[in-house]
Amino acid sequence: MDTPAAVVTPAVYGASDRPPRGDYSRGGSVQADYTCPQDWASYTAADHDTYKRLYERQAAQLTGLACDAFIKSLPLLGVKDRIPRFEELNERLHRATGWEIVAVPGLIPELPFFTLLANRKFPVTDWIRKPEEFDYIVEPDVFHDLFGHVPMLFDPTFADYVQRYGQGGIKAHELGAGEKLARLYWYTVEFGLIRQPEGLRAYGAGILSSVGELQHAVRSPEPHRLPLDLLRTMRTQYKIDTYQANYFVIENFAQLFDLTAPDFTPLYRALEVQPDIPAGVLLPGESGNA
Repeated sequence: MDTPAAVVTPAVYGASDRPPRGDYSRGGSVQADYTCPQDWASYTAADHDTYKRLYERQAAQLTGLACDAFIKSLPLLGVKDRIPRFEELNERLHRATGWEIVAVPGLIPELPFFTLLANRKFPVTDWIRKPEEFDYIVEPDVFHDLFGHVPMLFDPTFADYVQRYGQGGIKAHELGAGEKLARLYWYTVEFGLIRQPEGLRAYGAGILSSVGELQHAVRSPEPHRLPLDLLRTMRTQYKIDTYQANYFVIENFAQLFDLTAPDFTPLYRALEVQPDIPAGVLLPGESGNA
């Protein structure tokens, strides 16, 4: 039986004095796995207008910066002039890859997060930023989660990778290695780059949903771009309040899926004895120009 919201507590990632943005009670509608109904009727005309303007601004700059898989799948989000109804979007998504999106009130702890992914359920924050937060939001909102993440879940290989990541995350949590594995998610699902025949392109949601980071990640000479290596990636710290100082590049999504096939237990042991690498730091022999 589902447990009401009285027993769930917000998740906080990174150092911050601000309270969590989400409403984790909802009158008892938030369940023990942190899912809740999408209260679509509560969105105001201003909320829908904010989503529409965000969508139009971001879609206008995708050419030459976003990967082909994302551009191909973006129309499958459906309506552009209002926040989509999750149940309507799920009809298309489940047919394509067996995934569904589920509403959550905000950031959730790692174990519920991993468990949802392992069951091909992607948590989508259902609140949307206020007009004064149009250019910068401190926590993921419904636009970031829908526009940034969901189109990639229509790609079968990438969708399988995300499920495999969730399955591995449950084990990592049991071994106390959740923080290390979270870095792999950060540098792939959130801030990953892929090499296409015509050049580097973004597939990470944090890049694709950001008006400024999309240009920075793909074209700026400032950040380091390194080939994705599991040990290197999971040793690398990241920033939550600025553009990334380094990105990791894959050749194709099959590479991601194959990299996560082996047992990570030996990798976690290796990580225990190797120091973290600060964001933006190159190791001897690295060029940063993958």
